[in-house]
Amino acid sequence: MTHNNALKSGGSLLERAAEIYDFGSGLRIAPAAVPPAPLAPASADEPAAGVTQPTMEKTSAAPASKPAATKRPAPGGRFGEVDREALREAGYILPGAPVTGLAEEFRIIKRQLLLGVSGDHIAQDKRRTILICSSQPDEGKTFSAVNLALSLATEKDLDVLLVDGDVNNPEVLTTLGLETGPGLIDAIADPGADVDAFVIRTDIEGLSVLPAGTHAHNVTELLASERTREVLADLTLRHPRRIVLFDSPPALAASPAAVLATHVGQVMMVVRADVTTEADLREAVGLLSGCDHLGLMLNAAGFAATGRRFGTYYGLGE
Repeated sequence: MTHNNALKSGGSLLERAAEIYDFGSGLRIAPAAVPPAPLAPASADEPAAGVTQPTMEKTSAAPASKPAATKRPAPGGRFGEVDREALREAGYILPGAPVTGLAEEFRIIKRQLLLGVSGDHIAQDKRRTILICSSQPDEGKTFSAVNLALSLATEKDLDVLLVDGDVNNPEVLTTLGLETGPGLIDAIADPGADVDAFVIRTDIEGLSVLPAGTHAHNVTELLASERTREVLADLTLRHPRRIVLFDSPPALAASPAAVLATHVGQVMMVVRADVTTEADLREAVGLLSGCDHLGLMLNAAGFAATGRRFGTYYGLGE
């Protein structure tokens, strides 16, 4: 089935996404009734229109906890101010801004991911780590990772650490308007380094960023080392409220993605409508099989069978 024919058929966007790639059994995907979003701009990083999640065991509800009176940014070695105007011009979610269709879409997506964080079907030591990946470049993974981080940062009982895991082509700090510096690879390469010293606290409440760090020719081998497990344990165990979100390199363009998948509890694949091929997606899923829990996020799909748009409920239009 071609993408164009699939997008013209009936059913929800997510049902059509599962039909396009025929992953109902292989990925254990259960389509959800999430209305599609308007067609995103033809750029490398663009809004995601929906998400499908793998069928999972029954999860337990998140334990009740008393909300903190004041939510404080996670501790870090540096402080930086996010360039909100640059985010606005590039079409990202704006912290503290009125509800938009894009913000609503990522609210739906993050709720799906938080089921894994609070459930018991993922190993305890990986439960709060999520990888955002794609098959090839220019499918919207960094846009999706940054928007998910911004959306998760609004949760009252959570902090989010966005890690730039794309060492060869880091974009997270540039997108947020933050200065680069030592980061993940430096902490892994130096057994005596404290990774928290490289974390950048931002002026967005609840959001911190860890740069990719110094470029190295043995990034894949460093990420596969036992030292990486120690570093990731430091990032999570020291901070029980923290969710660690990785922006990964494309799975078919760089080998570190497959290694990073072995360290996380969930992988979300960004699939760009009419661009990502079924062959590429299947190959990428195979490379990322080190993680048992993988979902798909359909990006840049403009067809809406019902004509509904997130945001119209609030009178904001498209």
